[in-house]
Amino acid sequence: METTLRGVGVSHGVAIGEVRHMGTAVLEPPAKQIPAEDAEREQGRARQAVDAVAADLMARGNLAGGEAQAVLEAQAMMAQDPELMADVDRRIAVGSTAERAVYDAFAAYRELLAGAGEYLAGRVADLDDVRNRIVARLLGVPMPGVPDSDQPYVLVARDLAPADTALLDPSLVLGFVTEEGGPTSHSAILARALGVPAVVALPGAGELAEGTVIAVDGSTGDVFVNPAEEKKAELEAAAAERKAALAASTGPGVTADGHKVPLLANVGGPADVPAAVEAGAEGVGLFRTEFLFLDDSKNAPSEEKQVEAYRQVLEAFPEGRVVVRVLDAGADKPLDFLTPADEPNPALGVRGLRTLLDHPEVLRTQLTALAKAAEGLPVYLEVMAPMVADRKDAKAFADACREAGLQAKFGAMVEIPSAALRARSILQEVEFLSLGTNDLAQYTFAADRQVGAVSRLQDPWQPALLDLVALSAEAAKAEGKSCGVCGEAASDPLLACVLTGLGVTSLSMGSASIPYVRATLAKYTLAQCERAAAAARAADSAEEARSAAQAVLSGE
Repeated sequence: METTLRGVGVSHGVAIGEVRHMGTAVLEPPAKQIPAEDAEREQGRARQAVDAVAADLMARGNLAGGEAQAVLEAQAMMAQDPELMADVDRRIAVGSTAERAVYDAFAAYRELLAGAGEYLAGRVADLDDVRNRIVARLLGVPMPGVPDSDQPYVLVARDLAPADTALLDPSLVLGFVTEEGGPTSHSAILARALGVPAVVALPGAGELAEGTVIAVDGSTGDVFVNPAEEKKAELEAAAAERKAALAASTGPGVTADGHKVPLLANVGGPADVPAAVEAGAEGVGLFRTEFLFLDDSKNAPSEEKQVEAYRQVLEAFPEGRVVVRVLDAGADKPLDFLTPADEPNPALGVRGLRTLLDHPEVLRTQLTALAKAAEGLPVYLEVMAPMVADRKDAKAFADACREAGLQAKFGAMVEIPSAALRARSILQEVEFLSLGTNDLAQYTFAADRQVGAVSRLQDPWQPALLDLVALSAEAAKAEGKSCGVCGEAASDPLLACVLTGLGVTSLSMGSASIPYVRATLAKYTLAQCERAAAAARAADSAEEARSAAQAVLSGE
């Protein structure tokens, strides 16, 4: 019997296949005592296992490249965290086995993170994965992970660790469904980069029986269990229609009546550039520079290393626009040499621009490196600061850019509601705005972007979030300046039309989403987009907003 479940669609496309579940988590090791003379040996075993897991994560990152590499390198650093290892050694010294000491030390750290307002819930999932890998190695049992299958399948899991998602084989994994996660979780972002249809935050996903045939619609979030042949044919026809529309859509982003909407790519470094170029990106709307700093959490990269990496990206878009976000450290991206270790709630503490203003030498080196990287290139370089709260923040950043001799436009990210509410004030100091809808939703709704239980509040269709987007776009228009969106909201083709109707002047997204957005924008006029935007803002929920916009654009 066919039934329909509804989760959150995070990666476009349709997948139809049999369910295969992620390998089960490692069982809890027995709590047995060891003789004191065995402690040194057990400590050595623990260190060897930790180093081996960290090396494996780094190797997976090197293979995956791009955003996945930055995520996995951060996970490798987590495995070798000095405080965690010191706790493991202490537990072994008082009689624990290596595997039990690792299990208990990670459990204690997990409780600390959960007690910090659960802002770091996404890191908790990563922490669990690291623990499982280390314990599995110590016990000599297979690593938890993607099932071994020579036939294509739909992967179902409670959650997917970055180490698994990054190396999914799209020829075997038709799509995936998770019970946890949200639209901005690591797994969702990596799924979009891979082009694998995905649905997250699906209640009861773990109860789907092995071998059950399901159809996953990564655009709507619908999962059809035991779909009838008619439903399969309907979904496959819709997927084929989408594919044909993508193939026919080329060139710059533009509405049906010729209103230009530049479509840009979000990149994490040089490894992401080929996919962006292939997708026809008109430039880069968000160059995340954190990947350079994650190589060594204790030291900032040299100016020379930064120049080399930045220039590779800038050279790929001659006469195109490249928007660079300076280092966004803190909260879920801690760096030992920058971020405090004892903040009660890092999400609301010293992060983003606040961190850089506390360490002006790090900001100065990065801005100088960007200036040198752009020398002699015809690229249109723009540099923006993360987590700008008010005009004072914007002025401090603009002043730092000028002092570094940077010949570029200076901008501010709108990720805090205060920045949207006072956008005209901020635009007295900078030349453009860029909306980071992921964090803007998080701070607007007090809803952690990594916690599946509050994923409905992370939905970028929430009318309150659309109101803040409209405020920012209207302010930019009044000041004769630009206002783009670089958060994951831009990757939804229907929402891209609404954002255009709200007055957004450019859209930046993962490269895999660009063809979908280009094809959809080309179907509608600016006036239709504006009517859809008005209908969405008049709604009272995310679901109603999407339905209202869809009704307007479909002529209902």
